[in-house]
Amino acid sequence: MESPITIIDEAQALYEMVVGFRRHLHRNPELSFHEYETARFIADVLRSEGVECRPVAGTGVLARIVGERGDPASAVVLRADMDALPVCEATGLPFASEREGVMHACGHDMHVAALMGAMILLNRQRAQIDGTVFGLFQPGEELSPGGATMVLAENPFEGYIVRAFFGQHVEPELPTGVLGIRAGEYMASTDELRFTVHGVGGHGAMRHNLRDSVEAAAALVLELLRVGNTSRTDGGPESVLSIGRVIADGATNIVPDNVFLEGTLRTFDERLRAEIKRRIAELCLSLSRDYGVEITPDIRDGFPSVVNSAVLAGAARRVFSDAFGPAAVVELGRRMTGEDFGYYTRRYPALFYRFGVSGFGASRAVGKLHSPIFNPDERSLVFAVAGLVMLTRT
Repeated sequence: MESPITIIDEAQALYEMVVGFRRHLHRNPELSFHEYETARFIADVLRSEGVECRPVAGTGVLARIVGERGDPASAVVLRADMDALPVCEATGLPFASEREGVMHACGHDMHVAALMGAMILLNRQRAQIDGTVFGLFQPGEELSPGGATMVLAENPFEGYIVRAFFGQHVEPELPTGVLGIRAGEYMASTDELRFTVHGVGGHGAMRHNLRDSVEAAAALVLELLRVGNTSRTDGGPESVLSIGRVIADGATNIVPDNVFLEGTLRTFDERLRAEIKRRIAELCLSLSRDYGVEITPDIRDGFPSVVNSAVLAGAARRVFSDAFGPAAVVELGRRMTGEDFGYYTRRYPALFYRFGVSGFGASRAVGKLHSPIFNPDERSLVFAVAGLVMLTRT
């Protein structure tokens, strides 16, 4: 088995190739479930390297390498998301997006390039691989219900024993060369909330003729925030509810018939998640009676929470510490953002971790995720490629 130092050297040798992959992908971003050219590019490159590929989940790619050692039914899955965002790029990079209004502003181009490099490297080491390694290039992570649901619906790993399922993500708040890991609860569930408040509108001066949809909507927002935002005993958030969109299309002296609201609910606790939804339904009925309006809730289940395997988290800490040094591995906190990788953590032993992209030493300005100026440090790709390869040996 190759040493971590050898794997890092081999990842470094692939650096220019992997950077080329990333820049091609960055220049040609595609939105969720429209990743046709992205999939074609991935499959063409990997097949040219002798890696078997097939379509998955419509616009995804499933690559497979069968090792020459161990049981071929024992599998490790490495996953990268492929889709870009509806963001107008403002980086000024020479390889900036050539598709107006579409940008890889969440680093998925980095994820895909790293996994392509890892699969190429692993294929060259086929004689040292125990079992089977899958490279899952997944579409549609940014759009609910998420491409992971489509992957799992096809059951592509039937007949295999998936011993580990890994995903990684760029992290602009960590320096290049630093990897962040957390066992257990890591990212929250992500439910979408929509409400229609139907009343009787009219002239704002004639309130006695109204069933005021705006007043009822205001009360609804306040009650939703009260019900949906709870704290743990340590003071951290247990659940988060935010309303981000309110449309009351009246005028200065006209109260509209209808008000529309949209928001999000985040939590880690499935029982609390169900309880808050039940209380929201009761709240809508109660406020409808109190204000003489009709409030219709539309609650759409989003991604489940990401709960990392403690065993895999411990193994990854050891592997990365041995390879990059103990200071290169940090503990991540819980975060209320979501990821459809949560579907995989429900079915398989899985780990979702972060790799830093803000530069070596003093951090440089790379912008935030989903920002039009997001510009991750490409030198982090060496660590991303090497890390994936190392994890297949755990």
